[in-house]
Amino acid sequence: MNETIELIKRCSRISFQELPEAVISTAKYLLLDYLGVAIRGSRTESAKSAQSLAGRFHSTAADMTIIGTDIATDPLHAALANGIAAHSIECDDVVNEASLHPAVTVLTTALSAAALAGGCSGKDFIAAIVGGYETVIRLGVAVDPASHYARGFHPTATCGTFGSALTAACILRLDEERTGNALGIAGSQAAGSMEYLTDGVYTKRFHAGWASQSGLTAALLAAEGFTGPTTIIEGKFGFLNGYSDTPHPERLFSGWQNPYKIMKTSIKPHACCRYNQGPIDCLLNIIKDNQLAADDIQTATVGILSAGFPLVAEPVEKKRRPATIVDAQFSMPFGAAVAILFGNAALDRYTLKNLQSKKVKDLMARINCVRDPALDALYPAKWPASAEIVTHDGRKYTGKIEYPKGDPENPLSGEELKDKFISMVQPVLPLQQAEQVIQLVDDFDNLDDVRHLIKALALK
Repeated sequence: MNETIELIKRCSRISFQELPEAVISTAKYLLLDYLGVAIRGSRTESAKSAQSLAGRFHSTAADMTIIGTDIATDPLHAALANGIAAHSIECDDVVNEASLHPAVTVLTTALSAAALAGGCSGKDFIAAIVGGYETVIRLGVAVDPASHYARGFHPTATCGTFGSALTAACILRLDEERTGNALGIAGSQAAGSMEYLTDGVYTKRFHAGWASQSGLTAALLAAEGFTGPTTIIEGKFGFLNGYSDTPHPERLFSGWQNPYKIMKTSIKPHACCRYNQGPIDCLLNIIKDNQLAADDIQTATVGILSAGFPLVAEPVEKKRRPATIVDAQFSMPFGAAVAILFGNAALDRYTLKNLQSKKVKDLMARINCVRDPALDALYPAKWPASAEIVTHDGRKYTGKIEYPKGDPENPLSGEELKDKFISMVQPVLPLQQAEQVIQLVDDFDNLDDVRHLIKALALK
């Protein structure tokens, strides 16, 4: 089988009319979550650097808003800036089985492509992003996340480039031949090094922006007749063989549309790496159920999935002494400490003040991380977690969860999601404008032109 061509045929032929109502609702649910995260992310220093660059490239044709700002630029540079913003606060959606973040590439690209296409309806947008989610997630599963990470690749960046290209090709209405070229071109841009973990720099955030810009560039080049290999996924030097020691091409089409992969997407209630989310939920459940206070706790031990252990738990002394916000986002001890001290690990807990806090530092020294084979046995279909708290007076409490809050099996309610959106955008947009965005997303499948939403995302 030519997997590249087959994937394109299946994804590019997804039509809105054939989508189940649950898929349409989930697409809108994830869109609102993405917009809240991107708007708030626009205030980070990494996002401001990208905005400064993108602001130099203003054009009068097909201007695209840099979300949460008053900057209009060309859609390619907007994709770069918006992708960086959306991935910069570690609150973006995630798919457990693929261990990647789809929205920051697929939705970022979709908005820029809609600005270029002109007149893209909400229905066409939804169909395109469903195809984009299928592409990025199925590639993430097929490349084998554990092997991909072990070789130093970040799947949001690599697989995201392909999902971005497919999404853009659908919105720009490329035929299947040109879409094949777009994915072939995307494959020569798929990049994303995990070396950012060494010193807590911004390059992980760059991964989402680069994948978005690269996928859109690939589709635009293909539209102009530029060609790329249509065996880019399965070829001898293609993506699966080049980026993994244990590729599984058979997983690309396993269980097709049963369910659509977008239905397997989780969103984050905590502002940190997904591997931290379950353990934090466990700790908070134990504390709440047993009415514990931070001062009661002598030690806390959390069970971490082996796939995430090097990201959030090693080396232990560095994870207990995060030097930057990026370090903190990938530190299980920090996430556990602020959750215990403040009752949550929300975005406002990831601050330099808390990095320097004696209370936080003292508690981080008493957070232990362990691998748990019982958890690994369920991975990646589930991302379970465990925790144990020992109090100063010798009491011991334990807990486990199968599905962290935000997983499809344990989702945020519609009201919880809207509350998350409002809390995210409150420092950026006035309440009336935030409510306008919510209304546009609620009625998104009836929107005749996505540019109405894009306009509502600009800072007035």
